[in-house]
Amino acid sequence: MAGQRQLDKRGRPVVAITGMGVITSAGRGVEANWKALTAGTSGLRQISRFSTQGLRSDVAGCVDFMDVEPYSAFDLSHAMASAVAHEALSQAAIASKNSFPGPLFIATPPSELEWPQLKALYERKPAGKSDNVYRHMAAVARNGGQNNQFNSFADHVRFASLGAHIADRFGTRGQPISVCTACASGVSAVQLGLETIRRGETDAALCMGVDATVHPEGLIRFSLLSALSTHTNPAAKASRPFDKTRNGFVIAEGAAALVLESYDGAKARGAQILGIVRGCGERADHFHRTRSKPDGSAIIGAIVNTLADACTEPDDIDYINAHGTGTPENDKMEYHALRSVFGNSITTLPVSSNKSMIGHTLIAAGAVEAVFSLKTILAGTLLPTINYDMPDPDIPLDVVANESRSARVDTVLSNSFGFGGQNVCAVFAAEPA
Repeated sequence: MAGQRQLDKRGRPVVAITGMGVITSAGRGVEANWKALTAGTSGLRQISRFSTQGLRSDVAGCVDFMDVEPYSAFDLSHAMASAVAHEALSQAAIASKNSFPGPLFIATPPSELEWPQLKALYERKPAGKSDNVYRHMAAVARNGGQNNQFNSFADHVRFASLGAHIADRFGTRGQPISVCTACASGVSAVQLGLETIRRGETDAALCMGVDATVHPEGLIRFSLLSALSTHTNPAAKASRPFDKTRNGFVIAEGAAALVLESYDGAKARGAQILGIVRGCGERADHFHRTRSKPDGSAIIGAIVNTLADACTEPDDIDYINAHGTGTPENDKMEYHALRSVFGNSITTLPVSSNKSMIGHTLIAAGAVEAVFSLKTILAGTLLPTINYDMPDPDIPLDVVANESRSARVDTVLSNSFGFGGQNVCAVFAAEPA
């Protein structure tokens, strides 16, 4: 009925997606990524950005095609975040020049110095075009302790400042909110936007995730945790989610942005509705710094809470975009959690892990995979899980193996599980008829 508000089963405003942008090692932009991934093309390569001598893992999903010279993780993150925000806002056609009518929620890596900047700080000498630490520290001292001249250095070592940069460039409203819930962060950003619109605090939100952790420190950290794949020859075979021979994930870079709007507001302005964020849910545990609780209760709880928030029954789910990192423990834990929630039907419910092709984009993963979940609904194509050559008998899932599959998909569950037991999931759906 014309003029009737669209509310969900709990009487809350329906929240729509009207714009998407994405960058991964598979390419720049939604369509370039979709073309590559539906063809089963891997974006994983041997690392050439720095020496990997002495490391057991030398493969990553690098975004080497952005104009960032000289390289720094911050500069690449900024370039990717700006590009995906521009793509999403252009598709949504919602923002006038430098004026977006809502807040920014951005998932970023933890705020920390990389090794080159740490070395420069120790030696008090320059470490690149924007990190002349000693000069900036001297300027601060000359300026009576005021930090305005320290901003250039601070911007490049505090990833939370990405939010300020993106907010300034695209004119989002209020203070930007930066979030880091480990590898669940990208979905956390979407969840914050969803809840803000539901509460009536805004009609629109820009939700993003970005990560550029392919640098020596990042690679060594995950190597010391024995988390990275050592199946690196050939590089395209390194990531093997749910395969019996899997032995770790592949670190990767990427970014994604989604424009969320109240469904009523989007329809009123004639926007194209790409899909619906039906609900998000989370559950954390405190079992271990990197491992989830062995009984899977936190992961199960995150899925159950998500379905409840989405007013969705397990039988309503047509497809699962799995977290599917390719580590032995994570994949098995995810299967047991899905079996607990979906019962025997999980053996016939299609499941994919796009990490087999683009690697694990860490902080950005939830946002990146939200874009692919929505494209699955729009295109009616299930992305393949490549390198699924030896099914694991302990994980009897209907993995979309090696080639994409056509299917009608109205509702997708997308899982994101992070180190430290931080688990967030989302349900995306087609526009209501």
